[in-house]
Amino acid sequence: MEEDEVTIREQNFHSQVREYIICFLLFAVLYIVSYCIITRYKRKSDDHEDEDAVVNRISMYLCTFTLAVSGGAVLLLPFSIISNEILLSLPKNYYIQWLNGSLIHGLWNLVSLFSNLCLFVLMPFAYFFLESEGFAGSKKGIKARVLETFVMLFLLGLLILGIVWVASALIDNDAASMESLYADLWEFYLPYLYSCISLMGGLLLLMCTPVGLSRMFTVMGQLLVKPTILEDLDEQMYCIQLQEEALQHKLNGSASNSYLRPNSQHLYKELDNIRTQRTKLERKKKASAWEKNLLYPIVMLILLAGTAISVFLVALNILYLLVDETALPKGSADPDIGNASLSTFGVVQAVVEIILMIYLMVSSVVGFYSLRIFKGLTPRKDDTTMTTIIGCCVSILVLSSALPVMSRTLGITRFDLLGDFGRFNWLGNFYIVLSYNLLFAVVTTLCLVRKFTSAVREELLKALVSQKSLRCPGAPFEACCLH
Repeated sequence: MEEDEVTIREQNFHSQVREYIICFLLFAVLYIVSYCIITRYKRKSDDHEDEDAVVNRISMYLCTFTLAVSGGAVLLLPFSIISNEILLSLPKNYYIQWLNGSLIHGLWNLVSLFSNLCLFVLMPFAYFFLESEGFAGSKKGIKARVLETFVMLFLLGLLILGIVWVASALIDNDAASMESLYADLWEFYLPYLYSCISLMGGLLLLMCTPVGLSRMFTVMGQLLVKPTILEDLDEQMYCIQLQEEALQHKLNGSASNSYLRPNSQHLYKELDNIRTQRTKLERKKKASAWEKNLLYPIVMLILLAGTAISVFLVALNILYLLVDETALPKGSADPDIGNASLSTFGVVQAVVEIILMIYLMVSSVVGFYSLRIFKGLTPRKDDTTMTTIIGCCVSILVLSSALPVMSRTLGITRFDLLGDFGRFNWLGNFYIVLSYNLLFAVVTTLCLVRKFTSAVREELLKALVSQKSLRCPGAPFEACCLH
């Protein structure tokens, strides 16, 4: 009997060690990828080692950790779905026994824990540490900056807890809730605060994703070569070269003539625009026939199909919510991995769901940087400050942490939310979930209609302007034509 108990303890110990090793390897891969991304956009500093360089390096490591956690949050639901389908397809395979419900549940808890840690501790610390200089009268150095940062973090924590305390007291005014305000810091404050943050992330996704879905067509159109129908590229190249030579000649003349120097800035901008057009024409000319005539239509059809399927699934989920309230997103304390498929069409539907979730995440990031409010956070290669990188990491963390909740709320997948992701208070509110689905479907449809009808509206506007310009009462024919 004692030997059986020892064997069970050994098995539990080995399974725990195996899960820790797998989690560490997955996070190490995400950390390396995040480090490569941040170093690609971070502004290059001098080689000499000083106090600011050390502070920048520490902040960069914290940003890399945050970006890795964001990647884990994005891949959390796809990894769980594909793991469930693999265990259903190969239930007795010895080599995939490590893929179990305990590992999946542990990953969800770790991502939730690290998301809270990055959002409320690491990123505020990185920002205050970067901006700190030490208290007045104290000796300058790293210790003084660390002390000022911790004091700022303490004051910020008091401010946030005070705001949450006042908000919860206004919402729940009964005696039991008032007593819990003084005692349950860990069980009440932090889940309530993270629930509010998740709701804000969901609203941010609701604002960014429809814009990004329509913006994706423009972005892919800029990355790919459009089909050239009835276009003479050689003639266009010849015209561009003539314009470039003429501008270069004007610039050479302005360098020797002091009267033309004030207009040189405008000429340089025109020259840059012409060189950009020449680069695009050279790329069009070098592109192969299949890339110009086949790849672009296929990619556009894939984007259109992905957007249409997303809107269709959301509309279907709205019908489910109206018919059956059990369609509300819910959490699961005990993950039932490998026992039943949550997809009607099995592996095919699971793959489609994973592709749609990643597509929605990419679209939300594109839409986030397309909004005028957040355009200042757009990273530039080798020229992005650490403050901007911190803002980007916080924004991506909020978006990625809300992605599993949004995917389940919109009915993209039926996989139940695990860990703290299923404990959000607003997930059980029928009216909030229904309004979220309706807003997503309506706003996405309006953005797509606006996107695909913009060319028609521009042509109609040009036609109206041309008709008005041709109507020149009291002016000779030559003046009308010149006008």
